[in-house]
Amino acid sequence: MNSIPKILLLLLALCICSAESAHPLGQFCNSDTNIKSGSKISANIDRLLSALISKTSSNGFTSTSYGKGKDKVFGLAQCRGDVGSTDCTSCIQDAAKQIRHLCPNEADARIWYDFCFLRYNNKSFIGDLDTSFGIFYWNVANVTDPKTFNKDLGALMDEVRKDAVEPKNEGLGKGDTKVSPFVTVYALVQCTRDLAPLDCAQCLATAVENFETFCSNRKGCRVLYSSCYVRYEIYPFFFPLNSNNDNKADTLMAIVYP
Repeated sequence: MNSIPKILLLLLALCICSAESAHPLGQFCNSDTNIKSGSKISANIDRLLSALISKTSSNGFTSTSYGKGKDKVFGLAQCRGDVGSTDCTSCIQDAAKQIRHLCPNEADARIWYDFCFLRYNNKSFIGDLDTSFGIFYWNVANVTDPKTFNKDLGALMDEVRKDAVEPKNEGLGKGDTKVSPFVTVYALVQCTRDLAPLDCAQCLATAVENFETFCSNRKGCRVLYSSCYVRYEIYPFFFPLNSNNDNKADTLMAIVYP
């Protein structure tokens, strides 16, 4: 999918909460797809979002469409694979509400939350690998032993990426590894379930390649694409949570929209 590169750099404090935040991690509103006056696309988007909310609640993922001809719209919603149904439903509801508020006039829109992702378009995208737009978060603090950390992180990412492409895991891979007596690194990767295993592997590989550019020697990193999600931290962030969360309070992150 073609898009005009956009770069924005911000520094912000990341609030780590036990419940899913009401604020999105980011959104993309494609100004090249403004809804024309008199079209049925806007009404079809509203009906599509209702369907995404109801259908995603049952199994954490759905892709569907609504309408006919030039007014037809396509949508996809997915929750993070470790998240329970209650939090999943709440997240998708927030996403559907906020995406219409943040992108009211665009027929191509996407929104990312910690617990879920939602997008729609007036062109079919289901099953297509998409890394045309990404969001990157990284911890501004460096690890104390980069050589050991990066070696163990690389091995962990290889393991969870391998798990993600196994059909039985529905695009999800997660795990942890101890890099020192006092430091454990946790990683989670996920592809949208409409992707074929080969496309999932390619998306995750592209995401991890960004580590060297944006997250080299960092204590944490997140890469969010429309087709996959990759994250690692030195504190537990996926469910079930480990009770040892001492390392997360002072996390400071940076975000880039390329």
